[in-house]
Amino acid sequence: MMNSLADPKISGLLKQLQNEAAGDAERWAKRSVQQQQNPSGVDSLIRMGEFYLGVSTAEGRLLYMLARSSNATQIIEFGASYGISTLYLGAAARDNGGSLITTEVHPDKCKATRKLIDEAGLAEHVTLLEGDALETLKNLIDNVNMLFLDGWKGLYLPMLKLIRPHLRPGSLVVADNVDHQAAQPYVEAIQAEDSGFVTATLGDMELSCWSG
Repeated sequence: MMNSLADPKISGLLKQLQNEAAGDAERWAKRSVQQQQNPSGVDSLIRMGEFYLGVSTAEGRLLYMLARSSNATQIIEFGASYGISTLYLGAAARDNGGSLITTEVHPDKCKATRKLIDEAGLAEHVTLLEGDALETLKNLIDNVNMLFLDGWKGLYLPMLKLIRPHLRPGSLVVADNVDHQAAQPYVEAIQAEDSGFVTATLGDMELSCWSG
């Protein structure tokens, strides 16, 4: 079985990014209380562009395993940031013979992530859409196998509503940082008995399977 995480290019880039993200965590923790509680609107999203906001190594490997074990060939990512999760999901897409469409609103992050995708040798399998994902993903193809939500938490529910018509039974939806107050409308909606999802909370991640 192919394992792109063992590719020296990808593993080396992931190690570098995780080290840089670890050093960034302290700055993120020290941001103002007001910014934590009210980071709404595009301006605030742009201000947060200086932070990595990436998944941990364990979370990244979980994403890879979920995508691989479900043989996901059409993966959507909301919020690439600087591309840590993009590498994990892109590696899974390549190993599955599929593709990943990832999105990011911050121009500097888009520039860095495009470079990262090329350096990792994943350009054939990963497409980055720059801008408001609710607009860039409007003309989405059908049969989405996996959706990863890791952008602005207040947009999780609108993103789910946009993508849900394109899910097939058994498709996975993974949402990160659902302990954030802004993600609560999403959590309440996907955990509702009539949501059509089987769902479980693991740490600050919500893992859900679309039953159709």
